[in-house]
Amino acid sequence: MAIPLALRDDYDSLELRRLARRSRHAGQSRRLLALAGIYDGASRGAAALLAGTDRQSIRDWVVRFNAEGPEGLVDRHGGGQKARLTAEMLAALKAHIEEGPIPAVHGVVRWRLCDLCGWLHETYGVTLSETRLGQIIRREGFRLLTARPRHYRQDTQAQDIFKKSSPMSLLRSGPDIPDNTLKSGGRTRHGSARKQS
Repeated sequence: MAIPLALRDDYDSLELRRLARRSRHAGQSRRLLALAGIYDGASRGAAALLAGTDRQSIRDWVVRFNAEGPEGLVDRHGGGQKARLTAEMLAALKAHIEEGPIPAVHGVVRWRLCDLCGWLHETYGVTLSETRLGQIIRREGFRLLTARPRHYRQDTQAQDIFKKSSPMSLLRSGPDIPDNTLKSGGRTRHGSARKQS
């Protein structure tokens, strides 16, 4: 059986409990309390039960605590993938969007995401999916605005002439019904009794 690692001498269980109370990180507090139990004489197995973990994790916490102190017990996050677009690239992309395409040169009247992805790849060698680029563009405050589609053979003058020459009777719906017959239902028993008396 291997000899357990000893904890550093410059801390004790009271100090670790005090640090656990003041910590803003729940994971760090849990680890500090487990190590405080070890300072009080608890076995590594008992400390693992106290922390709700296994002995290997306790050993890893001891190694981190001995090397870095209480700061070594804070949760470590990788921070995610590094952003592919630098601030300079993002500024150039925004300027490129604001300038817009030249239809004769680019063959489009507005930028599509696939066009912008291609431009980024050609200019900076950065490859982004259309979905990710769309998220970045929306985060920067750009929105897709398109005109209402029109049929290519639509004749607005003919539409105006038709609207002007249409008789007003066609604009109303239904036959001409006098207003006094629009009431629904007939005379009620109570209504007729009141009128008779």
